[in-house]
Amino acid sequence: MAHVLILQNMSFDGPGYLGTWLREQGCSLDVRNAEAGDAFPASIEPYDALAMLGGAMGANDPLPTLRQAESLFLQALGRGRPTIGHCLGGQLMSRALGAAVHASPQPEVGWHAMQIDAAPDSGFGARREAVVMHWHYDAFDLPQGVGAKALASSAACPVQAWSLGPHLAMQFHVEVDAGKVQGWCDDRDDQAERLRPATPTIHAPERILRDLPRFLAAQQAMAADLFGRWLGSAAR
Repeated sequence: MAHVLILQNMSFDGPGYLGTWLREQGCSLDVRNAEAGDAFPASIEPYDALAMLGGAMGANDPLPTLRQAESLFLQALGRGRPTIGHCLGGQLMSRALGAAVHASPQPEVGWHAMQIDAAPDSGFGARREAVVMHWHYDAFDLPQGVGAKALASSAACPVQAWSLGPHLAMQFHVEVDAGKVQGWCDDRDDQAERLRPATPTIHAPERILRDLPRFLAAQQAMAADLFGRWLGSAAR
């Protein structure tokens, strides 16, 4: 049984489908919610794998918990503990390896297609395109000089995902379930409201919820493959 540390930055952004999938595999979860006052552990040592979730803050913001998350990822990297990062989590992984995190060429809010250019054993299988859930205004560059491999891209965001051995950083949200998307849409995003009239890649909450039944099942099938690839190298 794998013991998985989940770093949650904000109360509204919980593990969602990731938590469901991990429990179905018989894993034990230690979810640390920074906004609720949970301390992040100092060491990755008690854990077999690390998952890093999203949040409304920026990866470059001077928040101690963000730097602690980066430290835990670097520890995981050094000890061979597989790490998976979703949106802000992927940005923090990238930043920890020296890559820039900056304003996205186009912000993405809603269900958007991306192109996949990855080997079948990457977790994406034979998929060459996927429609996935996005909610981000920043994006990461591909880390250089460490062997990271770009896996997916789109016109709005040239680096949608990268891998480094068992570690996977994503700019999108494969961890969402229906309840999580509903909660995001119910919680007003002032930045999205302000930018949407001039930004076609920012979808209205009504459209996001209308598209949910169309795209969620396929995304969760892909998420299960990606989670399996990530967790497959963890100690049992």
